[in-house]
Amino acid sequence: MFEFIRSHRRWMQFILLILIVPSFFLVGIQGYDSFMRQEPELATVDGQPISRAEFDQAHRNQLEQFRQRMGAQFDPAVIDTPAMRESLLNQLINQRLLANVAVDNRFTVSDETLRNTIAAIPEVQDNGRFSPERYRQVLAAQGMSPTSFEAGLRRDLAVARVLEPVGQSSRAPTEVVASLETALTQQRTVQTRRFAAADFRSQVTVTPADIQAWYDANKQQLQVPEQVQVQYLVLDEAAATQGIQVKDEDLTAYYEQNKNRFGQPERRRASHIMIELAPGASEDARKAARIKADDLARQAAADPAQFAELARKNSQDAGSAANGGDLGWLAPGMLTGPLEKAIFGQAKDQVSGVVESPSGLHIVKVTEIQPAAIKPLAEVKDQITGEVRKQLAAVRFSEMASQLNKQVYDQRDSLQPAADAVGLKLRTASGVTREGLLPADKAGPGSAADSPDAALLDNPRVRQVLFSPDVLREKQNSGVIELSPATMMAVRVAAVEPAHVPALDKVSETIRAKLLDERSAEAAKKAGEAALAADKANPSAAPEGFSAAVTVSRQDPKDLPQAVVDAAMRLPATQLPGYAGVQSGVDYTLVRLEKVEAGTVDAAAKDRLTQQLSGGLGQAEIEALLKMLREQYKVQVLPSAAEVIRGEQPQAAG
Repeated sequence: MFEFIRSHRRWMQFILLILIVPSFFLVGIQGYDSFMRQEPELATVDGQPISRAEFDQAHRNQLEQFRQRMGAQFDPAVIDTPAMRESLLNQLINQRLLANVAVDNRFTVSDETLRNTIAAIPEVQDNGRFSPERYRQVLAAQGMSPTSFEAGLRRDLAVARVLEPVGQSSRAPTEVVASLETALTQQRTVQTRRFAAADFRSQVTVTPADIQAWYDANKQQLQVPEQVQVQYLVLDEAAATQGIQVKDEDLTAYYEQNKNRFGQPERRRASHIMIELAPGASEDARKAARIKADDLARQAAADPAQFAELARKNSQDAGSAANGGDLGWLAPGMLTGPLEKAIFGQAKDQVSGVVESPSGLHIVKVTEIQPAAIKPLAEVKDQITGEVRKQLAAVRFSEMASQLNKQVYDQRDSLQPAADAVGLKLRTASGVTREGLLPADKAGPGSAADSPDAALLDNPRVRQVLFSPDVLREKQNSGVIELSPATMMAVRVAAVEPAHVPALDKVSETIRAKLLDERSAEAAKKAGEAALAADKANPSAAPEGFSAAVTVSRQDPKDLPQAVVDAAMRLPATQLPGYAGVQSGVDYTLVRLEKVEAGTVDAAAKDRLTQQLSGGLGQAEIEALLKMLREQYKVQVLPSAAEVIRGEQPQAAG
C-alpha cells in the first residue's frame, strides 16, 4: 500500500525507490514493538533486535510479490538467492535504523502534508478531485481503516524525511557534466580492417592427441546434468475444441437469442446551437442566456433551413460551430439526460425547444435518421459458429479437466489410462533438467528443446514438479499442473539419466570444432598484431585493406561493434593518424583514427545527463550517510544471520 501511495509523490520517488518502499511494504504497517522477542535475533539496531520471524514474514511477502508479477515464469530457485536474502536483511536493518533516527530527531509531518499526499493519489480521486467515498472504499478493500492507514502513512513520510534532503540537494559539479558531455558527443572519424578467424581456419590443424588432451583437462565442462525423459499430457483449448461439430439448429437458436448483437441500433445525425451556462452562474446571467436561447430557438423553428447558419454565427460550442453545429452520428447511450431525449424523440428536420444540460442551453435539429438494422444469419454465420464452438469447447474443457484430475490418481504409474479416458495424446520428450532444457545434441532423440511444447516443458513449475521426490524417484504421475486458465499438464518421469561426462567419441567433433575456432582466432589475432605493428612503424603511409571512413561517437557507434568503438575512443587525439587493435568476438580488428571533432550538445540531453549524474551522486551520499548512521546506532549483524542468508531452515525446538 505504501509503495502505491508514495509512487505518486515526485519529491520522494528517488529516496523511496532506493530504500524506503521495499522495507516498509514488506514488513507492513504494524509497530516495531509488536515483533516477537522470543525468536532468534539476526541483527540489532541501537540494541533493538530484528528477529527471524520478522525476516521470514518479509521474505514470504517478497516471494509472493515476485510470484504475482512473474506468473508462470516464477522460479524460486532463480529468485530466492543468498544475494537477495542478504539484500532483504539490509533493507530491514535500514528501515529500523531510519525509524530510530526519525524518532530521535522528532521528524514529523503536518496534517496539511498528509492531506495533500492522500489527495494526490489517483485511485482515490473522482474526475481529478479527492473523493472521500472512494478513499474509504480503497482502504476497505485493503482491510484498513482511515485511522490506521493515516497513522502509518504519517510515520512513513516522517521516516522518508531522514534521507530526503540528501537526495534532493545533490548536484553534479558543472565541470564534471561538461567533461562527460564532451566525451559522449565527441566525434571520431575511423577506418577499420578486420582479420576474420574464418579466413584462417584452413591454416590450422587439430590432431586426435589435441582432442584427447583437451577432453582429459576439461571433463567438468563437458558434464551433462541429470536429465529426465518425460511423458506428459496437455489439455488446452486446441484439445478441447478438436472434433466439436456445430449443428445448424444450434446456430439458429444462438442467433435468435442474441439477435440484438448482430444489428446496428438506430443512429441519428444532429446539429445544435449551444449557449454556455457556467455552473453557479448568477440569476441575471441565467436569464440572459435563456432569453438568447429562446430567441434562437424561435428563429430556427421559423426557418429550419437556416439552422446551420444560425449555429455558425451564434453557437458557443467551439468544436461544432464552424460546421454548422454538426454533432455527427449519434447512437443511444452516447449522450445522457434531456439532450439525448430531445435528439431521439423528434422527427427529422424538426427543431427542438431550449434543452438544458450541464454544459449549457441547446437548440437541437435532427438532420438524418438511420433506422435500426439486423444482419441476416447468413452474414454472421461464421462469427456465430466460432462463438458457439468456443462455448462448447469451454464446457468440454471443464469436463476434461475434471476427468483428468481423477484419472491421473486412479493409476499412478502410467499416464496412458488417463490419456485414453480423456482423449488426449500421450507425448514424450527428453533432455529436461532442473535448470532448463538441454540442447538437442545433448538430449538425444525426442529433444524437449526441439518440441512444439518446449515452452511448456521449460516452465519452472513443470520442472519443479518433475524433480519432486514422488515424480522423480517413484516415477508416479504428477497431479494436474494449471499453467494458465486454458492450459493444464500432467507429467510423469519415464526415465532418469544421471549426471555424466559423455564418452570421447560422443563429443570429439564438438571439441574439434572448439579447438579449430580457438586456433583460428589466435591466428587472426597474430596476423592482425603483425599488421598493427607495421602500421604504427610507418603511420604516414597510405592505409591498406581498411574500410571506408565512418564518423562515430559514444552515443552513435553506427554499425561498429562496441569493442571497436571503445578502442577508437581510447586513442590519443594528439597523435593522428592513430592505430589500435582489438579482439572483436573471434575476429581481430585494426582501428585507424583519422580525425577528432567536438560534437554538438543538445540542451535537453544536457539536462538529462545532469539529472542522472546528480541522482547517482545523491545515491552515493545516501549510502555514505547510512554507513555513518549504522556506526552511530551501533548496528550489529549477528552470526545467526548467516544461516538465513544461506537459506537454512531453523531447527525445531526440543
